[in-house]
Amino acid sequence: MPSIDRWVVTSTLNWIQAHQNQLHAEQEFSINLSGRSILDPSFLGFLLAQLEKIPVDARHICFEITETAAVGKFRDAIGFISRLRDKGYRFALDDFGSGMCSLKYLRNLPVDYLKIDGSFVQNIIHDPISRSIVESVNHLAHAMNMLTIAEYAENHEICTILEEIGVDYAQGYAIARPSPLNDYPFDKA
Repeated sequence: MPSIDRWVVTSTLNWIQAHQNQLHAEQEFSINLSGRSILDPSFLGFLLAQLEKIPVDARHICFEITETAAVGKFRDAIGFISRLRDKGYRFALDDFGSGMCSLKYLRNLPVDYLKIDGSFVQNIIHDPISRSIVESVNHLAHAMNMLTIAEYAENHEICTILEEIGVDYAQGYAIARPSPLNDYPFDKA
């Protein structure tokens, strides 16, 4: 995975740099990083070197890490995140609620976004418990000055409920289908 993460980072940075003049200031691209990369002592050095070699506006980048990776070596994860946040890059804690993360860890992780696990989101139409979990996570994140992203926003009804709850962003087929980065629709940005 660290080799794949290195390729993804380099490829994404090169693409953003080549298209910077076409991007709006608020456009942000998320790069998922595996737990193995976060815990690899050489990966942070690689990442910092790439960010210096391929300069892009930090506002365009959000690194996503899973809660499992974040708590695996908690102090190392905080150091990793803090070094990059000091340079203006943002972080999202991905799949929140799917792992064993305690609120104690969440409280101390310096992340900008909390991604609500899709297993709760996909059931909010018919399952009041799932809806309550999404509402609770959203409320908690906002209390901690984090923005929320709901995964698995698969249809208009789910998106409407997420909007009612106050979730900041949604990710899923109702928003857009996955497509190659080279097909990015600049005119819709």
